[in-house]
Amino acid sequence: MTSESAATAADADAMNSVGEACTDMKREYDQCFNRWFAEKFLKGDGSGDPCTDLFKRYQQCVQKAIKEKEIPIEGLEFMGHGKEKPESSS
Repeated sequence: MTSESAATAADADAMNSVGEACTDMKREYDQCFNRWFAEKFLKGDGSGDPCTDLFKRYQQCVQKAIKEKEIPIEGLEFMGHGKEKPESSS
């Protein structure tokens, strides 16, 4: 299997986003992240994630879709990228 056909197979198996309008953005972000992870991060270059802007646009799209579909998310940590973890009280 060539790397191109492997990428196509991976795209075919990819999960759609919660909002139809967000699916293309999700796939674009997934491809960017997977490329960065394989080509940079796993080779020791953890300096910066070039996909941050794509992620933020995708996150905003998903948040809008969740509100429009009235999906209850109270008490859930929502797409935690960049969120501060609460300090434990122990």
